[in-house]
Amino acid sequence: MPVTELVYTIIVYIFIFLFGITIGSFLNVCIYRLPKEESLIKQNSHCMTCGAQIKRYDLIPVFSWLMLRGKCRSCGAPISPRYCIVESLNGILYVLIFMHYDFMFYPLKAICVCLLVSALIVVFFMDWDTQLISNYVVGFIALVGILDCLRFELGLDVVSNLDGGEISIKSRIIGFFAVSVILLIIELASGGRAMGRGDVYLMAAAGIFLGVKGILVAFMIGLFSGAVAGMIIKHITGGSKFAFGPWLSIGIAIAAIWGNQIADAYLRFSGFIA
Repeated sequence: MPVTELVYTIIVYIFIFLFGITIGSFLNVCIYRLPKEESLIKQNSHCMTCGAQIKRYDLIPVFSWLMLRGKCRSCGAPISPRYCIVESLNGILYVLIFMHYDFMFYPLKAICVCLLVSALIVVFFMDWDTQLISNYVVGFIALVGILDCLRFELGLDVVSNLDGGEISIKSRIIGFFAVSVILLIIELASGGRAMGRGDVYLMAAAGIFLGVKGILVAFMIGLFSGAVAGMIIKHITGGSKFAFGPWLSIGIAIAAIWGNQIADAYLRFSGFIA
């Protein structure tokens, strides 16, 4: 790779990371305020201990937390490192996603996946904290799925076919029902004890983005990781109740990038396809 092209690529990825951590800062607001049904834009950020309004120069994603050493400038109370973790995670994932899809050829696909992953970060931490999944976030995931469908159907990316990894409208419609109906039956049969309605809506919305093969892969990954996590949590706490949404979110994120490849590899291994 020529030096000028390398420098250009590095600069682009730096800007993607900075944009990612900026969005990550907004995700922290969503994670904290959505369960409380508070406004995302009307209220100013403030210290959770002393209530002091946080100055604009202390709201720089990641860097402000590092410069303040994780403490409030006004009262010195510790600020949870999770704020920095969420911002950094979102920025790093944005870079990795754009690297995977190559921003020169599939920029719109990369943007759609980034938006999906950001929403899943909100689902992960919100459900972890409150065992609630916001309908607003689920609706946003469904909207991103529709936008991804339009991107492909209208041929808006520089390269119109993502190496056979694109998803048809038919597959997306089936994906909407494939897992969500099963979870809905479980939720109704158990009276909400085995499964929450938020998980049902999450998998329905994700099915629009992933299609039938992708949503099945996402469900299997979520089921396996959730089972392992459940055993660990039960061993540590002695309780059996835990949020399932975080593990479904991990499955959805993985399936959004490698879902078709994982499904095809399994089918070949099982002998269903050559």
